Amino acid sequence: MGVGAENTEAVSKLSASDAGDKEETGLVRAHAVKTELEPTDTAHEDRGTWGRRLEFVLASVGYAVGLGNVWRFPYLCYRSGGGAFLIPYVIMLFLCGIPLLLMEFAIGQYTRLGPVLTLAKICPLLKGVGLATVVISFILCTYYNVLMTWALYYLFNSFGTPLPWQSCNNTWNLVSNCSTGFPGNATHLWSSSQQFFDYKLLEMTDGIEQMGELRWELFGLLVLAWIIVYLCIFKGVKSTGKVVYFTATFPYFILFTLLINNVQLPGANDGILYFLMPNWGKLLEVQVWVNAAAQIFNSIGIAFGSMISMASYNKFNNNIIRDTLIVALANSATSILAGFVIFSAIGYMAHVHHLPVDNIATDGPGLVFVVYPEIFSTLPVSQLWASLFFLMLLCLGLDSQFAMVEVAVTCLMDCVGPKLLKVLKHKELVVLAVCTIGFLLGIPHITQGGIYVFQLMDHYTAVVSLMFLAFFEVLAVCWIFGVRRIACMVERMLGKPPNAFFQICWLVVSPLLVLCILISSIVQYTPARYGKTYTYPAWAEVLGWFISLLSIVWIPLGALHELCTSKGKLLHVSICPAVECAVHSEDSVFKV
Repeated sequence: MGVGAENTEAVSKLSASDAGDKEETGLVRAHAVKTELEPTDTAHEDRGTWGRRLEFVLASVGYAVGLGNVWRFPYLCYRSGGGAFLIPYVIMLFLCGIPLLLMEFAIGQYTRLGPVLTLAKICPLLKGVGLATVVISFILCTYYNVLMTWALYYLFNSFGTPLPWQSCNNTWNLVSNCSTGFPGNATHLWSSSQQFFDYKLLEMTDGIEQMGELRWELFGLLVLAWIIVYLCIFKGVKSTGKVVYFTATFPYFILFTLLINNVQLPGANDGILYFLMPNWGKLLEVQVWVNAAAQIFNSIGIAFGSMISMASYNKFNNNIIRDTLIVALANSATSILAGFVIFSAIGYMAHVHHLPVDNIATDGPGLVFVVYPEIFSTLPVSQLWASLFFLMLLCLGLDSQFAMVEVAVTCLMDCVGPKLLKVLKHKELVVLAVCTIGFLLGIPHITQGGIYVFQLMDHYTAVVSLMFLAFFEVLAVCWIFGVRRIACMVERMLGKPPNAFFQICWLVVSPLLVLCILISSIVQYTPARYGKTYTYPAWAEVLGWFISLLSIVWIPLGALHELCTSKGKLLHVSICPAVECAVHSEDSVFKV
């Protein structure tokens, strides 16, 4: 259960143990730091906790391992140097992904609060960052569930014989330019699976200017998708913790099953070699390193608030360092596993249709909703493989959806929980209200022109906004709040501070990497587009920037509010570990 704001009220006092108060210099603080910030015992008891540590680990792995591991990483890997890309990828995992994930786990588990109140207490000047992470997660979950709607549509269409996307003899096909297979260099032809996606699933129009009618089939499936989400999270971590035993593990069963099947197909070796063949010259390109860092960052889910929220339901002394390594390494291992699965199948299709692998490989929704369905059409017992695959996609997406919706619920319960409960009486109704609003905001995506809205929102939310939020979160926690205080938090929970590696990454390496990704994103910014030809009108671009600002704007607004209402130092810090937890010189890279 979430806790209300009054239950988490704490008085923060910062005092040095050395005789005479020393002035703080930069990030280096006095040896002993003491404050009083632990929630009351009642608050600890009222707030729900994971039933077992395994539930938290599975939920975190399930959130990190999403659709991007299947449709983004393999394509990015072979486009960025094949096997050579794994070198910067692994380096960025250890220099950026693991340290920042530990940072989020630490502040979430220590404060036992959602991202809004956690960031407000850690750095009041940048308290808007916490609300911004909640906003971006909620915006994302409104259209992410549309992907679950598509997966359900394909799942329910996977039991017929033949599969509906297998031929060009259907009412939705344009027979004159339909190809049963991949058209290769014949640009005037579309595959039957592409036409099924465009003309049957989406019934897409020519642009965002023509929104068309509501797709009632998708409307019903969107309702079903939100019902599934609600039933899995309405009891908080008590229900989510049980669901993840299946949703977080079942995809691995399917991935290994598909891999065993795919590697036995003719041409599979060519696809795998294409995926892994190293191009060492790519390592000299800065963009490859930026791509590796961005992939790690986006895949793990830093700055979405979900990891902070989930860690807030941990027991105070849970070993977050161990859990961080498990989650981060499992996420990266899954990406590599998915690469073998995807490209072994693509190599097989290239062999069947006598085409180069390059003509078939793609990323994004087209890979899982166009290319892979076409692959199933050529396999024995195609209905079985198709249904298992789309059930796997459903599980991958639902885990991520659980976490994003839970962020919004945690925020509401932490900030205005008692007031909400006076009106709605039960937390289950709060969850229902959040899911209902998310459902209503998702309706534009299931119109005939909804795919253009989907692409626009994804571009300006997941690409543009995220890196701004990530930079300010790292700035607030690592530089303003300070590495020494993070280390004290970890020591208070685990009995010893994090090693020098983590402290150096927090202080220098990770913030600079995030800054480089942000600068690269700005320099290489390109307007949103759909496919290779459709460009959005000017008013749609303005709408996209407005969507982006919906999350970013809370950062300056929060800073302005703090400057107008608070007294004292500009960068006043109002949270530290609750006991004297000196980071001893032999354990710390910092000396006073």
